[in-house]
Amino acid sequence: MVLVFRTSVTKNDEVKQLRPLLNKLIRQNGNWNFDLEDCDNILRVETQLLKAENISTTLHNQGFYCEELF
Repeated sequence: MVLVFRTSVTKNDEVKQLRPLLNKLIRQNGNWNFDLEDCDNILRVETQLLKAENISTTLHNQGFYCEELF
């Protein structure tokens, strides 16, 4: 399953800040990446186990906007 989110992450430094948290959250059960060139600063997450709420809550707790796109 691929989850897609609109975020407020705009810089590579912010991606580096989030990397350990996302790696821990997703572990070996998937992949994630940001498309910072997209106007919505897209975060794509491939996962079989996680729910969208877990990912958006993780980003919100770090001070970033994160909304799942359907």
